Amino acid sequence: MSATQSVYLEEEGVYRFHMEHPVPAYLVALVAGDLKPADIGPRSRVWAEPCLLPTATSKLSGVVEQWLSAAERLYGPYMWGRYDIVFLPPSFPIVAMENPCLTFIISSILESDEFLVIDVIHEVAHSWFGNAVTNATWEEMWLSEGLATYAQRRITTETYGAAFTCLETAFRLDALHRQMRLLGEDSPVSKLQVKLEPGVNPSHLMNLFTYEKGYCFVYYLSQLCGDPQRFDDFLRAYVEKYKFTSVVAQDLLDSFLSFFPELKEQSVDCRAGLEFERWLNATGPPLAEPDLSQGSSLTRPVEALFQLWTAEPLDQAAASASAIDISKWRTFQTALFLDRLLDGSPLPQEVVMSLSKCYSSLLDSMNAEIRIRWLQIVVRNDYYPDLHRVRRFLESQMSRMYTIPLYEDLCTGALKSFALEVFYQTQGRLHPNLRRTIQQILSQGLGPGAEASTAPNAELARAGAEAGSDSAALLLGDEAPSSTISLRDVNVSA
Repeated sequence: MSATQSVYLEEEGVYRFHMEHPVPAYLVALVAGDLKPADIGPRSRVWAEPCLLPTATSKLSGVVEQWLSAAERLYGPYMWGRYDIVFLPPSFPIVAMENPCLTFIISSILESDEFLVIDVIHEVAHSWFGNAVTNATWEEMWLSEGLATYAQRRITTETYGAAFTCLETAFRLDALHRQMRLLGEDSPVSKLQVKLEPGVNPSHLMNLFTYEKGYCFVYYLSQLCGDPQRFDDFLRAYVEKYKFTSVVAQDLLDSFLSFFPELKEQSVDCRAGLEFERWLNATGPPLAEPDLSQGSSLTRPVEALFQLWTAEPLDQAAASASAIDISKWRTFQTALFLDRLLDGSPLPQEVVMSLSKCYSSLLDSMNAEIRIRWLQIVVRNDYYPDLHRVRRFLESQMSRMYTIPLYEDLCTGALKSFALEVFYQTQGRLHPNLRRTIQQILSQGLGPGAEASTAPNAELARAGAEAGSDSAALLLGDEAPSSTISLRDVNVSA
């Protein structure tokens, strides 16, 4: 359980848990199953099913303590005692959840090392921002997610260097701008202070604006004081002042101006075009973004390879591209490259054929974050020779983040019957909520109340034609697809 103390009374067959600090209700969580522990550090262990325990232990042994120590140097003592991690089945509905003392994380992420690193560090950062100091309302969730994302990137900079942090940031901001194009710049969910008015679904607040636009605002504040270390000192004081309480945005901003009186005298909160009020309440993209030039050694090769594949003539471009060995790339580099190709899809058929010849077998041996992006390219371009790889992937992946994007793409093109066939073969292994979501995707156009399971051979209409190929909702719980937010673009940790 998410508790500071736990005791098992064997004679009674009873587990007793105690949490010594006040926490908001959303952080109270229990997990039950065939779970075995293994120590990975002086104050950390992993819990997992026996078949997963060796992998989880080998990937995290020693490094979690490094991340905790780096966070403590930046933001003060870790106050929750233990930091344990439980790996949940692939059907767990979200990627990760920062429950105090016991982070919940989906086991599927174990095969994607860089995503595992980022996701766990993000949850570590929540120990200070979100768990210790909590946003008072869901309308200001950026106070948790924006600050945790900033802290996560300070930790990765300290442990892995600025270039890696800039690459990961570029990857996420690329996704943010993709989501912005889909939603439009006047979308109300692009505000940092979203108003939960009638008709606004709280689930829609779990989007990249909460994380990345929130991060950009926090980064902007750090730049105002001119020194990341001074801003770290402020955040440490902010946590100390407000720990184990809930806050609103004004608490953070008032504390900031009090900590830096020289900035208050300069009225930095009212600078034209960058007013704090505008940051909070204007729709659209961030008012300012970070300088990511320190990551250019990792992002430049991605841009160069993408440009080669869009150059003429194709045979010369393909020859030049094939000389670049992407097997040596970081996962975020390859994912960014494939995202660019996805954004340009549908591509000319001869380009897709050359891409498949050059990369298909190589990408098929890589982790799921890479494979799903290549398979989305296959589906969006109706490239039948690689369709068997899509089937194999969907037969082996049961998590929301690796199934929904493919089903969405399959159902917006000419491959809906293929999607139905695969679904009927795999539905028994899916989480009930995920199963219902996929049924809703498959049944769009059948009319009110229709489900795919009631009409397997029906002529199912194309979904959301006006929304384009990325039509999807941010699907949490039982919510049906209803807006133009693609899960590929909002695959974020809690």
